[in-house]
Amino acid sequence: MKTVEFLLEQNGMSLAEVAKRSGIALPRIEAIAEGRWTPSPEQRAKIAAAFGVAVDEISWGHTMNPRNVRYHRFGLKEDF
Repeated sequence: MKTVEFLLEQNGMSLAEVAKRSGIALPRIEAIAEGRWTPSPEQRAKIAAAFGVAVDEISWGHTMNPRNVRYHRFGLKEDF
């Protein structure tokens, strides 16, 4: 299974190119590539087609821990 980020590197494609080929807005493609957004089945099919691979060859889903994002943004209030 390959991530969208890996496929970008492997194919030498930009996020803008994937957005254009898939018909999905660039900010959404960025969020998917960064692991902040899990694409719908329709979006998965469009992105897979943009890369020329089958949908089941791509690893979909969040790769970032939202809890850590929150703490990195605002910091912990407790002093350990």
